[in-house]
Amino acid sequence: MMHASDKILTREQLHDALIERRRNGERIVFTNGCFDLLHVGHARYLEVARNFGDLLVVGINSDLSVRGLKGEKRPLIPQDERAELLAHLGCVDYVTIFDEERPNVLIQTVQPSVHVKGGDYNPATLPEAETVRQYGGRIEIVPLVEGRSTTNVIARIRELYCDDSSV
Repeated sequence: MMHASDKILTREQLHDALIERRRNGERIVFTNGCFDLLHVGHARYLEVARNFGDLLVVGINSDLSVRGLKGEKRPLIPQDERAELLAHLGCVDYVTIFDEERPNVLIQTVQPSVHVKGGDYNPATLPEAETVRQYGGRIEIVPLVEGRSTTNVIARIRELYCDDSSV
C-alpha cells in the first residue's frame, strides 16, 4: 500500500507514473476540484468516481486558483494539507495540484478514460468537455450528496459561532 506522501505528485511525475499504468492496461479516471474542508459529500463522490476505472487521479486547485474561483477568503485549508487529506483516502491513487482555474491543461497531460464531475455540472456546458472529447475520453456526472458542501459547512459554522452570517 502506498503512503499518502507517495501519492502526491507534480504534473511531470504524474505524467511519468501514468505511462506505466497505461502500459499495464489500467483505465484512468480523473476528477478535480477545490476540496476545501473535506466532507462526506467529497468522500462519497470520490468513491463513486473511482469505480469508473482502475485508478483515480485527483487534481486540486492551488490556493491561488481557489481564490480566483471562490474569493479572497478561500481556501480555508492550504493546498498542501488538502492534497495530503485526499491522498489518505483509499479510493484516491494520485493527487496533483494545479494553478489554473480550469483543469484543461492538466487533463491534456493525464488523458483519462473518464473525467468525472459532480451533479452541479452539465456535460454540455462543462468548460473542459471539449478537451476530454479531443482525445476520446468520456465525461461522467455523479449526483451530489444533497446539503453537503463546503459553503454549507461554512454557513453552519457562522450561524452557530458568528454574528456575521454572510458566506
